[in-house]
Amino acid sequence: MKVTVEDSCIACGACESICDAVFSIEDKAVVDESAVAANEDAVKEAADACPVSAIVVE
Repeated sequence: MKVTVEDSCIACGACESICDAVFSIEDKAVVDESAVAANEDAVKEAADACPVSAIVVE
């Protein structure tokens, strides 16, 4: 699974509150690639919760 955050991210923190093992907020959400595989369900939930659909899961 590949996770990217598009520039449309508004750094609202929703993804971090759902899955702080993978997402952290700086100027925009940042993905810890090493933690994605162990948290796939939470990553998908965070992507669905993103208010601007900035998280892309492939």
